[in-house]
Amino acid sequence: MKKLSNDFSGALRTFAYFMASGSHYMLKDVKYLDMYGSEPSAIEQVFAIFANVIEMDDEGNVLNFTYAQKRATDYLRSYCDRSFEVKPPFEDWETELYGPPKITH
Repeated sequence: MKKLSNDFSGALRTFAYFMASGSHYMLKDVKYLDMYGSEPSAIEQVFAIFANVIEMDDEGNVLNFTYAQKRATDYLRSYCDRSFEVKPPFEDWETELYGPPKITH
């Protein structure tokens, strides 16, 4: 059975921590913490973009942590500030929302 790498686990944990604490350095001056209780779809999209964009090599080493964060946080910034333009615009594969795995008992 394959598991996600420690490097990916650390990347996800770090991103989640700074998003949940309201202190992500790429979202300075963006007030987004209240969205966790009131607009969960926006937060869901942020994490979907992060997961869709992040890349790993064959050993599981994360190759583009900063870029994955930038794409995800740019979405949230544009959501909160309609005048912010995401460049380049998102491609469909970046914003795809995949369903959960089948639950087996």
